[in-house]
Amino acid sequence: MEYVYLGNSGLRVPKYILGTIPFSGTNGFEAAGNVKGKEAERMVDMCLDAGINMFDTANLYSKGNAEEVLGSAIKGRRDKVLLTSKTGFHLGGNPNSLGASRINIEASIDQSLQRLGTDYLDLYFIHIWDGRTPVEETIETMTNLVKSGKIRYWGVSNYSGWALARTFTVAEQSGYIPPICQQIYYSPEAREAEYELLPAGSELGIGSMIWSPLGEGLLNGKISREKRAPENTRQGDGWPEPWVLDKERLYNVIDALQEVADKRNATIPQIALAWVKDRPNVGPVVIAARNEKQLRENIDSFEIVLTKDEHDKIESVARPEPFYPLWHRAMNTIEIGSPSEIPYLEGYRKSMGIE
Repeated sequence: MEYVYLGNSGLRVPKYILGTIPFSGTNGFEAAGNVKGKEAERMVDMCLDAGINMFDTANLYSKGNAEEVLGSAIKGRRDKVLLTSKTGFHLGGNPNSLGASRINIEASIDQSLQRLGTDYLDLYFIHIWDGRTPVEETIETMTNLVKSGKIRYWGVSNYSGWALARTFTVAEQSGYIPPICQQIYYSPEAREAEYELLPAGSELGIGSMIWSPLGEGLLNGKISREKRAPENTRQGDGWPEPWVLDKERLYNVIDALQEVADKRNATIPQIALAWVKDRPNVGPVVIAARNEKQLRENIDSFEIVLTKDEHDKIESVARPEPFYPLWHRAMNTIEIGSPSEIPYLEGYRKSMGIE
């Protein structure tokens, strides 16, 4: 397993991280899976054997039960693993149990630590942008958690580009500890992060950790123009996400993944993961699995290195539209573009027929 530095920090993390949305499968997360007990322990074993020592969770997942399952699975080996969790989504009837306020963050971290059976987290995320809480309040609270030893580093998730930049800039200019990571949605079909988030992360020194690179089950190899999602899968059991702009575009992506997979004797999920992990500005990738077979398949994808032709075949079918000002810059000033954005600007030029 490859290890990478997370943003502008000294924290080295594996390129693949195990996500725990499938852990527990309760309190509205039944469609995500029901991994628990010995099976969760076995998945942790498999990851550690493969060099994957980081595990990602959130208080949202099964409303805390996923944290409890993970805590039990790592019991007795806390020193061997890196742990993340998140807060921000509304849990329960308390009007203050949501967002990025001091009162919610301080309550949430203590509850997560208790469920996970540890006294600190290696990385703690604000799960969603809170436009009502002053960003200074959030930054100060997270800085204090680092200084108190409850967390080692902090990050954000599902922020827009301007919210990411504002958070980082306010923290840095005010003498607080800035976030070192953003966790964002990105897949061969969902490429919106290329507009601002991926380049911004690179420019700001914020690592980009990818969640759901298989499109929350859309790219699991069980869905195509001819096949609808089967039962006992997220998409087959009524999971509401993700929003898909163009179903035909999705099927074109699946077709391209299938073509590459067939030639390599691999699976669609393996090719999708191989494509995402090697994209520009991408840091660690969060994988997840409903069972040990899926986990082994996903771990094995790390060894797949796509050729340029294979990569470009997948890239071309879902290339984002060159919205303004990106088309203007791609057309006129690509030579002075930031290094982090040039790969995307080159793609826009191809879309516009400019060689």
